[in-house]
Formats: sequence, C-alpha cells, structure tokens
Amino acid sequence: MVRFGVKPEKETELRQRMEVCGVREDDLDESFMTSGGPGGQKVNRSATCVRLVHRPTGIDVKMQQARSQSLNRFFARRRLCELIEATRLGASSPASQEQARIRKQKQRRRRRTTQTTDGD
Repeated sequence: MVRFGVKPEKETELRQRMEVCGVREDDLDESFMTSGGPGGQKVNRSATCVRLVHRPTGIDVKMQQARSQSLNRFFARRRLCELIEATRLGASSPASQEQARIRKQKQRRRRRTTQTTDGD
C-alpha cells in the first residue's frame, strides 16, 4: 500500500476515486526526475518530479507542484483521475461543469459592465 504525505481522509478519498475511474496501481508506470523552477537548490538536486503513465489509456501526467515526492505522487494520481473522468464523462465531468459555471459567471459580469457603460 502506497503512503502519501496527506491526511488519511484525503488518501481514502483518492483510493475510492481511483476505483471508480478504474485505475489500479498495477496499471501505472511511475518514474521520478529532478524538478525545476521555484523551490531552491533542493528541488534541482533531488528527484521530486513524478511522471505517471496509465498503460490502458496511455494518459501521461507529469507533476512537480510540491517540493516533496510523496505529495507530487498524490497530486499526479488525482490529476490522472480528473483526466480519465473528463475523457469518459465529457461535458458531465466535474471539471467541465466547473469550467461552464465560471464561463457563465464571466458572461454575466461582462453584460453588467457593458450595461453600466452604455447607460452613462
């Protein structure tokens, strides 16, 4: 069993989400490499960047969000589940629904600003 540096609740939530998406640990190719960017010399010297390849779907995820390898492993698996949900569910996936909600919100704001400038 793989341990990540997160709370047990988040870890069990991720495991359940992986089961729903059909992702098994045996189907993942995991490799580590040195990160770049912010984080100082520690990031550039240690292999904290995680690359996951889901063999059945061919989806490739590279994660270097955190400075620790265990957190990046957690984030990579979560991102992989998001991508699989997006491909399977399409417009009804949680990520696309959130994007649609934000798009509508921006349209409302844009309409409001054009109405106030036209009325002056």
